[in-house]
Amino acid sequence: MIMTKNLHREIAPLSNEDSFLVFDRVKDDFDFPVHYHPEFEINFIVNGKGIKRVVGDNIDEIEDIELVLIGPNLYHGWELNNCKNDKIHEITIQFHKDLFPDSLLSRRIMNPIKEMFNRSNHGILFSETTARKLMPQLIKLSKLDGMDYFLEITSILHDLANSRNQRLLSTYTVDHDKFEDYDKMKLIYDYVQKNFSEKITLEDISKEACMSNASFNRFVKKRTGKTLVNYLRDIRIGYATRWLLENEMSVSEVAYKSGFNSLANFNRAFKYIKKCTPSEYREDFFGMKRVL
Repeated sequence: MIMTKNLHREIAPLSNEDSFLVFDRVKDDFDFPVHYHPEFEINFIVNGKGIKRVVGDNIDEIEDIELVLIGPNLYHGWELNNCKNDKIHEITIQFHKDLFPDSLLSRRIMNPIKEMFNRSNHGILFSETTARKLMPQLIKLSKLDGMDYFLEITSILHDLANSRNQRLLSTYTVDHDKFEDYDKMKLIYDYVQKNFSEKITLEDISKEACMSNASFNRFVKKRTGKTLVNYLRDIRIGYATRWLLENEMSVSEVAYKSGFNSLANFNRAFKYIKKCTPSEYREDFFGMKRVL
């Protein structure tokens, strides 16, 4: 499964003396296994319709143009999937999470960027309008150097922070203050990804984590902000949305494949998370001409 395949911590080639790293490339193949790293990442893609994007527990197919901001240590990855295009244009920008220190972000003029950085813990998808508006600036970034580069990317961040129709992607976030617990959380995460389609009991997963039931419940709630039940629900809905979009399975087949024991429970959970029924989600995705 894509969420567990080759999951690794990426080591960005950024030294402590560096500020930003930018990749600007055109390629036919576009597979980046799910990974994480402590740097912020801006990812811009043109001519990528049909590529599968994974951010935390969100799984979607992208449109022809896409612009996202990924917060530090949030799982993310891309897979060629249903994209038939060649010459996929990708621009990736990475920068240290302490490049803009709290002393700077606390200034009133920086508040929009500070708030956007906080939201990026979920991953942010920007609107198609914003992506197209900023495309010329993003394309010229790799041609700049020194202070010109810093000023241009700061301007881009400001425009992103103040743009309209931003969409948060993942319901799962990373608790950066407790990231030393990552190995244990990764074990839980991998177990859920492997077994989400089956019944998962508190006893089974607590045993897997070598914790008591009570300790496990406290750990998951503190680490994800959710109870185990809600965490499992959100992971299952993430996979359900993927299968609704990429194949011809019926809604009931998707429901049971994603681990729900009844169609009614699936419909209820799906509408709570996505604010529409599974059928409406499938129809809206194929019919819409915009990115939310």
